[in-house]
Order: sequence, then structure tokens, then C-alpha cells
Amino acid sequence: MVISILAAIALPAYQNYIARSQVAEAFTLADGLKTSIGTNRQNGTCGTEEITGKYGTAKILEDKGTGTPAKLTCGINYKFNTTGVSDFLTGKQITLKLDDDSGALKLDVMKGGENTVEEKYLPSAFKK
Repeated sequence: MVISILAAIALPAYQNYIARSQVAEAFTLADGLKTSIGTNRQNGTCGTEEITGKYGTAKILEDKGTGTPAKLTCGINYKFNTTGVSDFLTGKQITLKLDDDSGALKLDVMKGGENTVEEKYLPSAFKK
């Protein structure tokens, strides 16, 4: 009986831990793409690079916007695989937008990406 109670507590905690560790890959790959964006912006584009990791794929997003001059907005979308990942993350997405002032990646929505991962799985720096 005691073992059943401990298992009922430990299993969800372990599943949350696995999901959070898989989410960490998205931010690691995004950091690599951030460097590419910085290089490409010198040529007036965000780039089109894509990196495939163990749990999903990160790709650069670009929105040239409207107006004169058009404002170039760069971001990164990470989409989790539909197999081989935590059930909490299957097919979900994280979108990060590059802040023009600080150069930091911020959790945001932009053309071509959305955020469908529950906040509890995100690193504390990206929680609202």
C-alpha cells in the first residue's frame, strides 16, 4: 500500500522532469540559431537555417512586416516530434522572438509559429 502511494506521487513528478528536460533542447538549439540570425541580419535577412534535434526541429522565422522602411522581425520556432517525446509535448511548439533592443530571445508569437507548450515545462526565465 505504501509503495502504491509513493508510486502515485513519484511517477507524475518523473514525467514532468522528463518533459522539462526535453524542452531544454529547444532552447539549446535556439541559442545556436540566434548566432546565425545575427550574421544574416547584416545582409537584411533572418536566414532560413533549420536544426533537427533528438526531440524536434528548430527553424528560423522571418517577418519583413509592412511600412517604410519595413521592420525585419526574426524568431525561432521549435516543433516537437510526434513520436519519441513526452506525451505532454507531442506535436507542440515553442516560438521565440529576437528582441531588437536586448538581443535576447523572448517567448512570443509571430508569423509562422505559436506557443502550445504548458508554462510549467518552460525554463523559469521564460515563464510569465
